[in-house]
Amino acid sequence: MKRNTFRAIALAITMTPLAWWSTNAAAGVALTHVHGLTYAADGATLLVPSHHGLAVYSSGQWSKAPGPEHDYMGFTGTRNALYSSGHPAPGSGLKNPFGLIKSTDGGKSWKQLVLQGESDFHTLAASYGTNAVYVVNPHPNSQMGTQGVYFTTNDGEKWQRAEAAGLAGRIHGLAVHPSDSTTVVAAADQGLFLSKDAGVSFKPVASGKRVLAATFTFNGNEIWWSGYDGGPTLSVLDLRSGEKPRTVNLPDLGEDAVSFIAQNPVRTSEMAIATFKKSIFISQNAGKSWSRIADQGATVADPAVAGMKGRP
Repeated sequence: MKRNTFRAIALAITMTPLAWWSTNAAAGVALTHVHGLTYAADGATLLVPSHHGLAVYSSGQWSKAPGPEHDYMGFTGTRNALYSSGHPAPGSGLKNPFGLIKSTDGGKSWKQLVLQGESDFHTLAASYGTNAVYVVNPHPNSQMGTQGVYFTTNDGEKWQRAEAAGLAGRIHGLAVHPSDSTTVVAAADQGLFLSKDAGVSFKPVASGKRVLAATFTFNGNEIWWSGYDGGPTLSVLDLRSGEKPRTVNLPDLGEDAVSFIAQNPVRTSEMAIATFKKSIFISQNAGKSWSRIADQGATVADPAVAGMKGRP
């Protein structure tokens, strides 16, 4: 990967599924940015937060989700809510930056929870079943005295700093266990790091290579993560077996890499990935083959049209 391309791989966030909503049909939906990736809790739709609101892929078609066209950052979902940071759409009346915001109606409306006008969290993750939220805080604010990893279990009313002992390198993404709010994984420059004590300490589970994004499967038994090691990689670690991670087949990404990973909560063999160059792929068979639904920001209505099924 060329140096300037690699520098573009600066930040990745894992996304977990979100709640239900209806969509507005829109022809020629373009992805100006890709700031996350998450499925609806019913498994019927894939939501892509961007610089200009939310794009939705459902039943082979793209559309725009209802609601304001905010610039969502750190976008993540749980069983019954969406959480995000970022910047408000013009005329929305919300303070900039968002701090931490929450939606319980699928993104139609948002409530500013805390730190509005103070912080923009680009790295943010939530536990699907517990609503615990972890963030990487870039600078001190009124509730966080230093930079670093913080978490809340009550929608930001109280934050606790994670000491993060043993965590090495720049953090590109976080993921929280779907049912255990004290288990969190960090994707970092020097590897994949796992904590089972709410971030007090981390241990490497895959070290020595740059990890860009990670997510837990919904049964909590596996961690999927992406990296770059002479080329883009996608791997799976089985937390029960203790065996070495297995490599997952990827489509030909060229000088690109996976920035976000999502699992369908209903059809759990269905996985989605997004890349730094705004391409999106879906696999119906846990990564054995892939269909392209967006090509560098240009959306594709029918995966069969894209042709990208597995490696060419």
